[in-house]
Amino acid sequence: MKRLILLAGSAALMALPAAAEPSASIATETALKRIEALDPRLNSVLAVNPDALKIARALDAERKAGKTRGPLHGLPILVKDNIETIDPMATTAGSLALKDNVTGRDAPLVARLRAAGVVVLGKANLSEWANIRSSRSTSGWSAVGGLTRNPYALDRSACGSSSGSGAAVAAGLAAAAIGTETDGSITCPAAMNGLVGLKPTVGLVSRTHVVPISHSQDTAGPMTTTVRDAALLLTAMAGSDPADPATLEADARKTDYAAALSKDALKGVTLAVARFYTGDSPKTDAVFEQALKDLAAQGATLVEVKAFDEGPIGKAEGLVLFTEFKADIAAYLASTDPKTVKPRTLADLIAFNTASPDELRWFGQETFEKAQATKGLGDPDYLKAKADAKRLAGPEGIDRILKETGAVAIVAPTTGPAWTIDPVNGDHYGASATTLPAVAGYPHLTVPMGQVEGLPVGLSFIGLAWSEASLLSLGYAYEQATMRRRPPVLKATVGP
Repeated sequence: MKRLILLAGSAALMALPAAAEPSASIATETALKRIEALDPRLNSVLAVNPDALKIARALDAERKAGKTRGPLHGLPILVKDNIETIDPMATTAGSLALKDNVTGRDAPLVARLRAAGVVVLGKANLSEWANIRSSRSTSGWSAVGGLTRNPYALDRSACGSSSGSGAAVAAGLAAAAIGTETDGSITCPAAMNGLVGLKPTVGLVSRTHVVPISHSQDTAGPMTTTVRDAALLLTAMAGSDPADPATLEADARKTDYAAALSKDALKGVTLAVARFYTGDSPKTDAVFEQALKDLAAQGATLVEVKAFDEGPIGKAEGLVLFTEFKADIAAYLASTDPKTVKPRTLADLIAFNTASPDELRWFGQETFEKAQATKGLGDPDYLKAKADAKRLAGPEGIDRILKETGAVAIVAPTTGPAWTIDPVNGDHYGASATTLPAVAGYPHLTVPMGQVEGLPVGLSFIGLAWSEASLLSLGYAYEQATMRRRPPVLKATVGP
């Protein structure tokens, strides 16, 4: 008799004798072998942790001695390469300017995961600087890591900026990954790679020792193959951090998210259907219509919301992100070792890129230049934009929609299927449900809802601040009723 342990929810199964204990060493070794065999086609893993097997063996020794840290004990995961880990790997954000940025410190969110028993396999590739350098960028490309490809069709985008995190987990190279999001950087790659992705409430998870864009919108979150795994990881990651004032309420707000999951969570609830996110991709809309039928079949009442103007939010968001990036990246650079990280300011980074042909080979740095031209955190225009953005997305956006419909959450297609990679012209974004929750700082969960011509698309659940337990339970009920996720086969393209 064999007991099968599923790695990453993929076809990669590890068979152990029925009496054997789960093995972190076997899971880690299997993951490392899959990275070696498959990642040359995906380019999703930027660096492998040379200490991964040593860490796994120590966790196995703990288990053998009768100590188990919990359900994540021995789980091999990847961490996006804008998140610091104490392991002997640089944290580069994909930029050659940070190629030697070996800090020797864990971001608090990583320390929490490590305490829960995870094995850090390595660093996942990403859109360089988390896609803040240029509005004409190619998602998944970084000067350090090259171009990440979508495992469902290798000529398609993995979205970004958590591109490597999404592609690697989808292909079974790790059991899970941690991504970061400012606006869409967890939820878009999760949806396009057939994963569950959760952008938490800003302030639930620490941002200390994470290369920043915006203290108003940045957060880290789990990218997994199941809702339960996302809930387990969030339970471990969440918590207050004295160095990050935004997390003041986190300890009081966090809960055991996995314990709150219920297959019956959709019964008797009202959901607001965001029709204003449809119409861009007819084939995605058809999958969404089926998802709505599935939600109703599980007992949900659906209320249509036909229109909402995001235009003023997007305009305000831009000034907020540009202004905060200039300040926040300078603060981060000041925390690094000047012997290994020469740039100390955004102006220094712009000069570095200008002098580095490999950095500007495929797209420029016009967004960096816009950020450099901003006037600081005391600028009245910035302060007004920040207040306007939060009000329009939160109280006059998500809050109002939920109040007027009597709904507990908004549902929408996360975005359309992955577009073809185009390094000449950059990304081809379509409609996306990411901006409202990103700007409001509210949670956003995406769950696989099906495929369009073999390319995954996701169903979004968006709620009020601190409503992660509710959203995860709604997503879990939908996932368990439908089981729409299908693993990739790394085919070259889509079509005849």
